[in-house]
Amino acid sequence: MHSVPPQQPRTGQRGHELARTGAASSTPLTAMGRISWSEMRDSTGCATAIPLLLSSVAWGDAETAATALKELRERVCQYGFVVEQATAATVPFLWELAQLPQVTCRASILQLLKNIADTRQWESIADAYPKLLNHRENPAVWERAAREAVHAHQDALDVLESEDDTEIAHATTELARTLGRQPC
Repeated sequence: MHSVPPQQPRTGQRGHELARTGAASSTPLTAMGRISWSEMRDSTGCATAIPLLLSSVAWGDAETAATALKELRERVCQYGFVVEQATAATVPFLWELAQLPQVTCRASILQLLKNIADTRQWESIADAYPKLLNHRENPAVWERAAREAVHAHQDALDVLESEDDTEIAHATTELARTLGRQPC
């Protein structure tokens, strides 16, 4: 099992290094360092583990990536339908990883994005108990922001719909339907 290479810190240092050398114009996950993960919560508490998990999905072998994605799923979309404060901030990175051919669990990432786009748990509760919306930490707002983040990056589906991999093609079609797009 491979671990995340040491040059993959949470701050996106590797992307800056490549940009300086001209080896690549952009490197995956470089924007993670701009997110205040320590000020957000996931299902376990402070969301500081999310960058490491995303990096493990990006650069880990198949087993490492799958394990990291499973843990990430539990932190940002627990039970497949309960999102957290850090979910919306995580979504753009999930879209980024879903488009990278070297990522071994792209179909599962697309399924996670579909689950996030489908969430209505907190809004359903708020419909029955409107006082929920008066709380300082408002999970219905987190849920809406997470869904909006999935919708905001749906242009990535155009690239993913042309994939030859049947598992990715199926997951892309399902996500496109959830987002109200007609698959090609």
